[in-house]
Amino acid sequence: MRDIENLLDFIVEIEKLKDIHRKTRPVGLERYENSAEHSWHVCVAALILQDYASEDIGIDRVIQMLLIHDLGEIDAGDTIIYASETKAIKSKEAAGIERLLQMLPEHKAAEYMALWYEFETGKTADSRYARAIDRVPPLLHNLFGDGHSWRAHNITKEKVLSLNSRIGDGSKKLWQVLEAKIEEAVSRGILK
Repeated sequence: MRDIENLLDFIVEIEKLKDIHRKTRPVGLERYENSAEHSWHVCVAALILQDYASEDIGIDRVIQMLLIHDLGEIDAGDTIIYASETKAIKSKEAAGIERLLQMLPEHKAAEYMALWYEFETGKTADSRYARAIDRVPPLLHNLFGDGHSWRAHNITKEKVLSLNSRIGDGSKKLWQVLEAKIEEAVSRGILK
């Protein structure tokens, strides 16, 4: 019974992800998205777009990665993606995910920690696709939200292309479509 109580404690603890506010607003809304909404959105996007993965993927593993990868933000908070891939931030996220996973049985904690590291390193087909899909909703938020986050944080076309080009690692076809949309955003004046 104690195992079930620990699992319930974990489920309650991860509720805190709902209070981690991201730097983009959902399309058509004035409020900012929370990280739990982001996790749901990327999982649905992964399902919908899986036929466009550049390599064979295991969609169940991809979804597991996408559900786990932002849990470290409960302790580390969210940082705009264009500034978040630093060693210090990744270290805080890793410590946060390790703290959370200590609440789980050892074998589950090890499994989920391995998924988190696999996502972070992006060296497998599943992780390349998961990392690609993770970038899609924030791009769409800006593309269909008048570039609100890009403008608020003075993000340039070069930064958007540089960071998001990894979408092509997971889905070349998806990146072709999104890259064209980014160029369109420049011509519309919502990205400089």
